[in-house]
Order: sequence, then C-alpha cells, then structure tokens
Amino acid sequence: MPNKDQIEGRAKEAMGNVKDAAGDMTGNHRLEAEGKADQVEGKVQKTFGDVKEDIKT
Repeated sequence: MPNKDQIEGRAKEAMGNVKDAAGDMTGNHRLEAEGKADQVEGKVQKTFGDVKEDIKT
C-alpha cells in the first residue's frame, strides 16, 4: 500500500503536468514554470516515499 508521501508526490506531479500544459497552451510562462517546479517537487516527494517504503519492508 502506498504511503502518504508517494500519494502526495504523485498528486503534485500530476497537478504540475496540468499547470505545465495549461501554461504552454495559453502562453503563460509563469504558469508553465510553476508546473515544471511542481513536477520536480512531486517526483522528489514520491521518491522519498519510495525510499521510506523500501526501508520499511
């Protein structure tokens, strides 16, 4: 079962993808940059969750 960090990381990554695409489609560079930052933050949090899960098992 995924832990909190894995779930929240995936959610942030998904929201980042949405922001990135919306910013790209509208030409809003700030929104696009926020999306890319959210993607990175989500990947880091998900990876942290993965490591916690590996240590636990």
